[in-house]
Amino acid sequence: MDMKSEKNWPILNFAELQNTLDTIHQWVQIVGKIRMEAMPWQNHSWHSTLYITSSGFSTQSITYKGQIFQIDFDFIQHKLLIQYSNTETISMELVPRTVADFYKELFDKLAIIGIDVKIYARPNEMEPSIPFAENIVNKTYDPEVANTIWRAMLKSSCVFNEFRGQFVGKCSPVHLFWGAFDLAVTRFSGNVAPLYQGSMPNMPLKVMQEAYSQEVSSAGFWPGSKDSPMPVFYSYAYPSDPSFADQKVQPSEAFYDTDMQEFFLKYEDVQKSDDPEKTLYDFLQTTYEAAANTSNWNRIKLEKQS
Repeated sequence: MDMKSEKNWPILNFAELQNTLDTIHQWVQIVGKIRMEAMPWQNHSWHSTLYITSSGFSTQSITYKGQIFQIDFDFIQHKLLIQYSNTETISMELVPRTVADFYKELFDKLAIIGIDVKIYARPNEMEPSIPFAENIVNKTYDPEVANTIWRAMLKSSCVFNEFRGQFVGKCSPVHLFWGAFDLAVTRFSGNVAPLYQGSMPNMPLKVMQEAYSQEVSSAGFWPGSKDSPMPVFYSYAYPSDPSFADQKVQPSEAFYDTDMQEFFLKYEDVQKSDDPEKTLYDFLQTTYEAAANTSNWNRIKLEKQS
């Protein structure tokens, strides 16, 4: 398995990322909500997620009135592209602009080409939850920062996809959840989980309970937030056995957080390692093994056998 990269992983300095990240997060929520409302429902809210592309983030194909449309963030040309199967591609400039301005122009352009999708027009999983049409707070867009965030997601996605391919049981795509703005891949044991009782800001409990209705081992990348300004990779199990926290995982820099009940690995430790791809893959594999072994998953049935 050769995952050696041709180029170095980008450096992520959260203080430099924060303002642009906060704006993009809002924009991504708007686009993600359009996909969620237009697409047929899929288990665990998989119909709502975005995907990493060769130039940014994408809704991929969205079915609509017998046609297909797609919305792409392009962080190389710094445009938002709206493609519809019966019209020419239209675009918006990704420049410093308020969330309110982005929201208005996007829905104006959708209306011009005949796409009418109603969304819950305020963010989920964040506080404060300012309605998009009223948000004039978040308006920073640094093209270099936006490109850096995307490249970190791209590098992570490549390793996540390699990891995903070794599992033959039910497994999610590698996808971008716009709520918390994390790139994730989730493996399932095939067993029903106990009713989830956790919570997230501005998120209906029934959505969370369906998302965690089955036993999972989930891993991902999160670029950080104001309250936790550190880009990290994470891995957790639901439900988790008490012994999960005591398992030995790799690399040595990985650690277990008792408050979050998850394993973490700083992005910086991956980025600075001699072999970032192997370092991250080892984290994904050993934390999955920690979850599967302590929760008695049928690994012979679920994993690809060489």
